[in-house]
Amino acid sequence: MTGVVLALGILLLLFLLLVFLVAPGRPPQGGAALPPGEFAHRGLYEKNQRPPENSLAAFGRAVKAGYGIELDVNLTADGHAVVFHDDTLTRMCGLERRVNDCTLRELRGLALAGTGEGIPLFSEVLQLVDGRVPLIVELKNCPRYQELCKVTAAALKAYGGSYCVESFSPLIVRWFKTKAPGVVRGQLAMGSARYRNLPWYLRFSAANLLSNVLTRPHFVAYRIEDARHSLPLTLYRALGGKLVAWTVHEKDDQQFAGQKFHSRIFEWYRPKQVQ
Repeated sequence: MTGVVLALGILLLLFLLLVFLVAPGRPPQGGAALPPGEFAHRGLYEKNQRPPENSLAAFGRAVKAGYGIELDVNLTADGHAVVFHDDTLTRMCGLERRVNDCTLRELRGLALAGTGEGIPLFSEVLQLVDGRVPLIVELKNCPRYQELCKVTAAALKAYGGSYCVESFSPLIVRWFKTKAPGVVRGQLAMGSARYRNLPWYLRFSAANLLSNVLTRPHFVAYRIEDARHSLPLTLYRALGGKLVAWTVHEKDDQQFAGQKFHSRIFEWYRPKQVQ
């Protein structure tokens, strides 16, 4: 009997520890909350890259359709925030170079996926959207991430629309916790098997939201395929945290996406605006 009580006590302590580790942050006073609804992944673009992802044309289409926008922000060699997803230019521009190694002038001469669209400045996207739809801004995990955080935060401070930020990097999420606590921040995550380039303990920590103790995100954006049986994710929601699904496709369980997640980042189809 004593052994059973001891085991139950240990399990309870472990559960309480998990609750402490994964708990969300308090919403910022006066800050804009994460808007519910549908967000077009890298803009409203097509699978054939016509128009291409993260382009002004794709963002314009999302605004016209009334969808929120998820976009990616990276840093040039000369300190400009540009909207581009990949670390390298290979897939979208056919150039074997890293974005962080190129100046803005060099990037301006490149076309996205062989179209007439180029890589936009973050400021150009903000000017185009002009507060008409909400934004989820993902900051890429680049070597000069603190500089990227500063440049992005400065641009958003001058922006009048609704927005929040997110990143896979807990260091970036923590930067906003300490340097810009009034900005709604989110932690991107997925199942442990997806983190192929990380050691097992970092994969375990990332998938189970254990870095939340350092970052206290207001929302967690989780890969929808990995979200069904995650105890930390369920606890996070039960404790008041918001959940965002990525990336939702037409083949995915729409009922599950609508019921479990506060907001959804979708791609290559036109979902109903579920509130």
